[in-house]
Amino acid sequence: MRLAISLLVLVAGVVLGILSYFVFAAPLGVPTNEGFSNPRVPFAATIFLVGVSLVFLSVLVYELFPNERHR
Repeated sequence: MRLAISLLVLVAGVVLGILSYFVFAAPLGVPTNEGFSNPRVPFAATIFLVGVSLVFLSVLVYELFPNERHR
């Protein structure tokens, strides 16, 4: 059970990181002015940091959840 929850948190973090980088922050198309370098979603960096945090928290989830064999 702890492996499944840990993998779920890990996958959620990776998906959030990839989604925020490629979909929310990366501009698509030909640059026309200086404003083109701004992310499409203003808080895309925050979403990316939440994704990275979830990746690191997946280790804690794995370690802190009890093992089924030791009950």
